[in-house]
Amino acid sequence: MGGSEAPGDTGVVMREHSLMSMAAATWTLHRIAYTEWGAKDADRVAVCVHGLSRNGRDFDALARQLSTRWRVVCPDMPGRGKSAWLNGPGPDAGYNLPQYLLDVTALIARLDMPQVDWIGTSMGGLLGMMLAAQPETPIRALVLNDVGAEVPGAFLDEVAGYLGLDRDFDSLDDLEQYLRTLYTGFGDLTEEQWHHLALHSQRPKKNGRIGLAYDPAIAKALNPPHADQPLWPIWESVRCPVLVLRGENSPALPAAVAQRMTETGPRATVVQIAVIGLEKLKI
Repeated sequence: MGGSEAPGDTGVVMREHSLMSMAAATWTLHRIAYTEWGAKDADRVAVCVHGLSRNGRDFDALARQLSTRWRVVCPDMPGRGKSAWLNGPGPDAGYNLPQYLLDVTALIARLDMPQVDWIGTSMGGLLGMMLAAQPETPIRALVLNDVGAEVPGAFLDEVAGYLGLDRDFDSLDDLEQYLRTLYTGFGDLTEEQWHHLALHSQRPKKNGRIGLAYDPAIAKALNPPHADQPLWPIWESVRCPVLVLRGENSPALPAAVAQRMTETGPRATVVQIAVIGLEKLKI
């Protein structure tokens, strides 16, 4: 659909667009919002997909840097950011990985490129891995940020503990303080970075207060207790080059899983980042 343009801090133009995708559970349409950076005729396209409760604006700084060479596209998955909320009839309200795969496939078709490079954080990384495992996949290269071929059940239980809470905040400052506590594992962010995170994590609520920029129903897909979720058969089917970024203390990507990923499947290159990723979420 149509889009709008806004200059970034460095003069790089960010374009806002949306497209229509089909909800498999209801055969109804919903709108997927995305931002786009860089030249539309660039030879390479990078698709950046966020984590479970985040949105595409998490990639703004990276997109600015990459946009000197790449066309960079950062979607909000349904129920997040500026994308439509789902209201599916099932227990997960339609928020599930098969639905998200339909949405990102529609996005890639919109881009009209035979191949894309994929950068995925957490849930976005799982989607990239699943797409990269498909025959005739459009993914040329894959970057997995804080996710791997096995997801610990204990980590999913922790996420489920806060994700479905429909919190209210009196001000953007209050929301920012909450995020600083919740996301301490993100590392030593600057004041500007924390403010950016808060600014794009807010949504106005009917009661006049501020909520988080996602549908609380996205938590319905998580039903504790979780067993560990092995995805090794999918991993073994990936053939493109893979870079894995792992926080030293990541609860989402154990060191043993990352090590095994260097020895199996596409034999990923793993880069470990010191300090990042606390052992427990602080909520």
